[in-house]
Amino acid sequence: MTLAPLVLGVGPAYADAKAKDGKVGLSVKGRGLRVDRVGGAMDGHGTGVRARLITYTPEGYRSELTGWRDATPVTAALTKLSTVGWRWKGGREFADGTRLCIEFNLVQGEPCAVVHQ
Repeated sequence: MTLAPLVLGVGPAYADAKAKDGKVGLSVKGRGLRVDRVGGAMDGHGTGVRARLITYTPEGYRSELTGWRDATPVTAALTKLSTVGWRWKGGREFADGTRLCIEFNLVQGEPCAVVHQ
């Protein structure tokens, strides 16, 4: 599991985090403890590729943040990816120290970003 800091410093800094674990990548955008957008990508195409977001609280509890969402195959030159994204109008607040992670159903890897002030 790869961790990326989501917010550096104190106060409402912009949250731009990217993390990769094996064939899976994660991108998070937000401000302070609020997350506005999350995107994920898996190297390669496949039938039935789906992804979901998982959170781990600072106390270590794991929960499904979203259900499974179908990924979209994308081809750019010789690169083949399956992408998925979530956007929350007004953002979604997380507790300080929460790990926001993505997992795909067809490959190993669970990159995470830590939400903190």
